Amino acid sequence: MDQQLDSSNSTDNRISSQAKTVGWLVGIHAAILFLASSSRHVLFQSAAFDLGYFDQAIYLISRGQPPIVSFWGFHFLGGHADWILYLLAPLYKLYPSVFWLFAIQAIALSLGAVPAWQLAKQAGLKPDQAVAIALVYLLYPLVFNINLFDFHPEVMALPVFLAVVLAARQQRSLWFTVGIIFILGCRDALSPSVAAMGLWLLLVEKKRLCGAIALFAGTAWFLIATQVLIPHFRPAGVEAVFRYAGLGDSVLEIVKNLIFQPGLVFSRLFTLPNLEYFCLLLAPVIWGFSFKHLAPFIAAVPQLAMNLLTLYQPQKDLVHQYSVPIVPFLLLVVIATVAAKKSWIQSSRNIILWSMICFLALAKFGYFGDRYLIKVDTWQATQDAIAKIQTTESVLTNPQTAPHLTHRSLVRLISNEFDTATLNDFNYVLLDVRHPGISCSRSCITQLLSQLQQSSVFQSTYQRDDVYLFTKKTL
Repeated sequence: MDQQLDSSNSTDNRISSQAKTVGWLVGIHAAILFLASSSRHVLFQSAAFDLGYFDQAIYLISRGQPPIVSFWGFHFLGGHADWILYLLAPLYKLYPSVFWLFAIQAIALSLGAVPAWQLAKQAGLKPDQAVAIALVYLLYPLVFNINLFDFHPEVMALPVFLAVVLAARQQRSLWFTVGIIFILGCRDALSPSVAAMGLWLLLVEKKRLCGAIALFAGTAWFLIATQVLIPHFRPAGVEAVFRYAGLGDSVLEIVKNLIFQPGLVFSRLFTLPNLEYFCLLLAPVIWGFSFKHLAPFIAAVPQLAMNLLTLYQPQKDLVHQYSVPIVPFLLLVVIATVAAKKSWIQSSRNIILWSMICFLALAKFGYFGDRYLIKVDTWQATQDAIAKIQTTESVLTNPQTAPHLTHRSLVRLISNEFDTATLNDFNYVLLDVRHPGISCSRSCITQLLSQLQQSSVFQSTYQRDDVYLFTKKTL
């Protein structure tokens, strides 16, 4: 009896020690991600799309105003039906700050290591292998890179995908349902992944209740979001349809053509950019990717197909958010392969070493040494100019400066398409002539500057290092 108690206590202590290790890893990782995204923002490298977009929407919700993103022109639900933003608004009531979004994103991305570790333990991996799987997740390059690319609500769904699989395997249907509802609220495009996950749970995992819930909820929300909710707030319908030019002019037409005209699919799939993208996805986990244990990847097929079929290049890299729903199921394939002792690498040390090498090769931390320092020469001047905008009146400014000024109902972006006839609609105009941004040519912003200098409506209130602030005289 004493030996059994000692053995039980030893096991409990070992599990507790592993839990503490994973907890420390998650905490350190979240802190690094938060510092990285915050630093990028402070260096004026965040953009109106997508950080300013979500920051303005949440700010307006918190103030009880219509959440119409002014430089987009529509209610934010007309974008991706991401109603989860309403749950974030109370934080902005406490204190309106974009740094809430950086903290939420960093914590959400890091927390995925916890269910990854638990799923590895559940699959029967050795304790050190389970901790290694948590590190495989934390060191997966997309997890770091997506944190640097502004803010996207779907990152909050990444750990929840892993958590709902764990809940399904533990027969916790209530928590599974809550998790599914949460995921669907993060982005309309996650609904096909949820439906496909339900199919996998139903047919392969034999989790009939959870599988049916996910299949029904994912399918129903896809139809409601794309055919009812988004068109209601944006009459032109789903904006991303243009990325699939040649496959159809609407979501349902694209789906129909993919089913009844498979030739369209093959012509889009077998391309060099797609091969490169697939290699990037698999490289960090190729050692544990086995076709014999590929069943969980069924849930990743819809998003992978969307990324392969599009002409939009940002959907084919490890920088943007479009591969988020693929990562959890890549990890599940790896866990199943390691559990079956069929992976190329079984040693936890070598697993971690491979992950570190891939992280160093594919993570974009090097951006802090060059790309993110481009605006250092106008940094102080831009800070000073922003400090002089002391009201929440309307602002016209550069795309990189906009996320620092989105706590107001009207902020617009300077671009080559900007109609100068609307200039008088704004109370402040903030220009960085030296760094106009990708949407505005140097000649365009120089012409706008000249017009403002000759204007009888605006007066110059700040000028330094090619940064100019003009304020409406009546203000």
